[in-house]
Amino acid sequence: MAAKIACHPSGKRPCRMQVFRIWDINQKTFYLRNNQLVAGYLQGSNTKLEEKLDVVPIEPHTVFLGIHGGKLCLSCVKSGDETRLQLEAVNITDLSKNKDQDKRFTFILSDSGPTTRFESAACPGWFLCTALEADRPVSFTNTPEEAMTVTKFYFQKDW
Repeated sequence: MAAKIACHPSGKRPCRMQVFRIWDINQKTFYLRNNQLVAGYLQGSNTKLEEKLDVVPIEPHTVFLGIHGGKLCLSCVKSGDETRLQLEAVNITDLSKNKDQDKRFTFILSDSGPTTRFESAACPGWFLCTALEADRPVSFTNTPEEAMTVTKFYFQKDW
C-alpha cells in the first residue's frame, strides 16, 4: 500500500516533518557512503546504516525530501546536459513552496498500486532512480521504463 501523506497545518505553521522508510522494488534500501546517497542490500549489523527519508508535505502529492533529521535535502540539479541528485545542507523546514530557488528540492509523488515514483518538479520528466546493481548511487533518469534503472519505490511511514 502506497504511503498517504497527510498535511493538516494549523494556522500559518508549516506541515510537520514525517519520517518514511524507502526501498526500491528490488528491496535495496538507501544509505550514505562518502556523502553520497546509494542503494544496496543492508544485512545484519549494516541495517543500522539505512537512511530514512524526512518528508515535508507541501501540496497534495508534492513533498520536500531530506535525510539526517531534515538537515540534508535531496535536490535535482541541472548542469549542462547532466541532471543529477545532490544532497544539500539545508534545513527541510526552512524550505518554502513559494520560493523559486526551493523548486529544486520539490518532488511530485505518483502512486501506482503499492509503489511510488518521485519526479523532480524542477526537472520535469526526471525521476529518482536506483541502478539494478547494488551499492550504486541514487540518481535521476528521464527514461523511467528503461530496464537498467528502477524508479518504483515502496514508501512507508516509519511509526
